[in-house]
Amino acid sequence: MVLLEFSMTPSTQGESKSRHVARILDIIDRSGLPYQLTPMGTIIEGEWAEVMAVVTDCFTALEADCPRISAQIKIDYRQGDNSRMRSKIEAVENLLGRKLST
Repeated sequence: MVLLEFSMTPSTQGESKSRHVARILDIIDRSGLPYQLTPMGTIIEGEWAEVMAVVTDCFTALEADCPRISAQIKIDYRQGDNSRMRSKIEAVENLLGRKLST
C-alpha cells in the first residue's frame, strides 16, 4: 500500500493558485481513492499504479494550459493491503493517550 503526499501548482499563473488546485482536487476526488486534503498538499492512498495514475492525470490537466509546473511528491510504501492513512495517526494518538488536531 502506498501513501503519497503531493502538491502541484503552476508557477507562472499569477499569485492565486486556488482555481488550479480545485482542478486537481476534482481529479483526486473522482479517482475514488482515499485522500486527505491539507493546506499544503494532498495525501492519497492506494496501490502504486493507482496513485501514480492520479498524479499523472493531475499533471496532464495542468500541462494543457500551464507552461511551468512545480510538484513535490513524498511516497511511503509498505507491503500489505491495510489502510494506513488513519492508522498512522491513531498509533501516535494512542501513545499520547489523546486525540490530536488533524
